[in-house]
Amino acid sequence: MKVYLSTDMEGTAGIVDWAQCIGPGPEYEMGRRLLLAEVNAAIDGALAAGATEVVVNDSHSTMANLPPAALHGEASYISGRFKPLYMMEGLDPSYAAVLFVSYHGGMSTAGVLSHTYNPAAVTEVRINGVVAGESGLNALVAAHHAVPVVLVTGDDTVGPEAAPFCPGIEVVEVKRSLGRFAAVSLHPDAACRRIRDGAERAVRRAAAIGGPRVEVPARLEVDLRTAELAALAGTVDGVTADGGRTVAAVDDDRLRLFRTFLSVLALTRLPAQER
Repeated sequence: MKVYLSTDMEGTAGIVDWAQCIGPGPEYEMGRRLLLAEVNAAIDGALAAGATEVVVNDSHSTMANLPPAALHGEASYISGRFKPLYMMEGLDPSYAAVLFVSYHGGMSTAGVLSHTYNPAAVTEVRINGVVAGESGLNALVAAHHAVPVVLVTGDDTVGPEAAPFCPGIEVVEVKRSLGRFAAVSLHPDAACRRIRDGAERAVRRAAAIGGPRVEVPARLEVDLRTAELAALAGTVDGVTADGGRTVAAVDDDRLRLFRTFLSVLALTRLPAQER
């Protein structure tokens, strides 16, 4: 049984500042150690539930945050920037379950270090009218392949945000947000125990949970920081701009819709960073 693990970093217990998840520096090195422990806890839980192969996709920032030799279970490691499917690179129908580890809430939530892919450009995303953070967007890929998304870990905003797209998902809350840059976190050992147990329960329930539910044709709406960015994004094939800050796309192919979002993201990234 193959299990796919997509890991971000902002949702790790104890992490509340960008310096802890964007290097270089001692705080980032501490953040890497905290993240590694949580990823390994999820791997351990998946193995206990019968997983025979685990693939970890490093999906944060430069996407090279974990020491490959330190991953438990001889897990394979997908790393490096500019992956075609970004946080979901490598997923295919051969997997039995998807785990989202150390995820965070979208920009419109009160979550710790909240954002949706690019905080310099994107203010909110909606799928079929429902606010979608990175968990909801990434669920498009899992839904395309009919692979259940069974676990999400992070602060208290990630579960409610993922649930509309991944009914029945196991939620492991490792910290409670006190604002975008503050939280009450579990002790790292306690967080890891909860993640390990949650991953085991989730993988055992994978067949019962089933694939994510995103009705098609699906409408994707992206609110951007400026009308200029929206006009630029509106040049992507299949994307329409409303003349303000919102662009939209409709598609009956969930994977193609996800790729459209990534195209919008790529096109707006450079001018967004200049401001």
